[in-house]
Amino acid sequence: MEGHPYSPKDLILPGYVPNFLSALSILGIFAAASIIVFSISWIISGLFSKTTKLEKLLIFWFTFCGLIHIIIEGYFAFTPNFIKDKNGFYLAEIWKEYSKGDSRYASFDSAIVSVEMATAVAWGPACLLAAYAIAAHKSYRYVLQLVISVGQIYGVVIYYITAILEGDHFWASPLYYYAYYVGANSPWALIPFLIIVRCWRNICESENRNSNKKKVQ
Repeated sequence: MEGHPYSPKDLILPGYVPNFLSALSILGIFAAASIIVFSISWIISGLFSKTTKLEKLLIFWFTFCGLIHIIIEGYFAFTPNFIKDKNGFYLAEIWKEYSKGDSRYASFDSAIVSVEMATAVAWGPACLLAAYAIAAHKSYRYVLQLVISVGQIYGVVIYYITAILEGDHFWASPLYYYAYYVGANSPWALIPFLIIVRCWRNICESENRNSNKKKVQ
């Protein structure tokens, strides 16, 4: 079907309405919102005297993830007709633009919807809880970070595997492929991996300390 910018060109999208905002505007608003979230999380986490710089960054990361999972991905998961939006609603604009890198979003592919729905409902609130747990130094903070990070990597793996199995032909051009499909998702593979390694080490060290105390007693 002609009239849309997605691949494959014969993809049928009844009622498709083009973006009102340019890609630069969409990405600019997203970047500005990210900076605001970073600033607020950094300031609030600074109120906790025992919070280190690394922990502040982790608080930002989980706050950032939580808001993206709940607001942006949640909007997609529960709004099947976003592609028909005629009001220029920003969240619809984001997904119309991102779909140039993966048209499965535009077609509301069932595998993608399932992954995004689980992410929004489960990992979104869990990320916000993790941010609080790190700031408050809760005993469960490492376990929670570990579980969330494993879940995020699992989601990325499923995302790419399903695309590969279906032919990996959902991008409109190499630019969108590397900028959106690869680039926009890579942080959710790399950063969770580093968090898993850190949490694993801290959990093991804590367990070793507890074991040594029991031996001394």
